[in-house]
Amino acid sequence: MLVEIDILDQQDKFSVTPSLEHLLEEIFRSCWQIEARDGSPEVSIVLCDDDFIRGLNRDYRQIDQPTDVLSFPQEAPSADDPPGLSSPLDDTVVLGDVIISLERAMEQAEAYGHSFEREVGYLLAHGLLHLLGMDHDTEEDRQSMREKEEKILAQVQLVR
Repeated sequence: MLVEIDILDQQDKFSVTPSLEHLLEEIFRSCWQIEARDGSPEVSIVLCDDDFIRGLNRDYRQIDQPTDVLSFPQEAPSADDPPGLSSPLDDTVVLGDVIISLERAMEQAEAYGHSFEREVGYLLAHGLLHLLGMDHDTEEDRQSMREKEEKILAQVQLVR
């Protein structure tokens, strides 16, 4: 499976190490495998600070405060097609963008008593599942999404 992941570091408060980048790639591969999707996926992951994500949250959700993760999916060609934009020339599936505030991730990791890497991993898994069409509007949907997030994290050894 050919995977294209663009990781963009748009902040200067945390070091984005090669090991963190590798972890993000492994989480993406795990998510794609667990969801049993076909094709060669492409996604952009933007690592930012609270100011950056606050601007996006304000502009796109009309909520003028920072958040931990935002997902911006590519539009599916029609309502009957799976999430992502498939290329007619090859098997590439462009999913969209996941934006993660590393500031918020650090605060939440400390509050929940687990590692920074686990929190960033959880936020990425959550954002990716949104790109793949999942949501948490109902309690049943929330529970299903949570189980998949934990399965993805367990596959890359980021358990609690």
